Amino acid sequence: MITTVICTIAAYLIGSLSSAIIVCKLFKLPDPRTEGSKNPGATNVLRIGGKLPAVITLLGDILKGFLPVLIAHLAGVNGLSLGIVALCAFLGHLLPIFFKFQGGKGVATSLGAFIALSPLVSAIALVCWISTVAVTRYVSLGSIIAAVAAPISILIFSDKGYFFPTIIMAAIIIWRHRENIKRLRAATENKIKF
Repeated sequence: MITTVICTIAAYLIGSLSSAIIVCKLFKLPDPRTEGSKNPGATNVLRIGGKLPAVITLLGDILKGFLPVLIAHLAGVNGLSLGIVALCAFLGHLLPIFFKFQGGKGVATSLGAFIALSPLVSAIALVCWISTVAVTRYVSLGSIIAAVAAPISILIFSDKGYFFPTIIMAAIIIWRHRENIKRLRAATENKIKF
């Protein structure tokens, strides 16, 4: 029980390390919360700073979801408790205590958490994301499709204890993309350039 509590708190704190803001400071770029889409995530860093800062941001966001879950798993946390550790890393990204609770949408961090929870589920979600973005060039749509695929895949292929935290993450990701959904419906959403 104590191990689970420690891992949960640590997951939130690690999740609160905003890769986008840190990378933009290191590269002397504008604060991603005030430029572009105003979202501190890899896609916005790509817009305002280019490929290298965006890739570093993406890897940082994935790692801060992956590492807390892996460490908790190695410490003996499993089932629903491990899913909650993943959820807390995700919530740290969304509401980072170190950055005035102004976080990103959580897609990359949730992917990192899923890699540690269930490599198969993360692979399914990633294939859904890549194929959707490749066909439509809408990153937001790919993220929404991947978010929907994750809890369904958990039910079919993984520990059912992960389902409740996963459905919460999926619902939050979709809710955080509500403005993107409006733009998709109006055909005004930005497309990514490969």
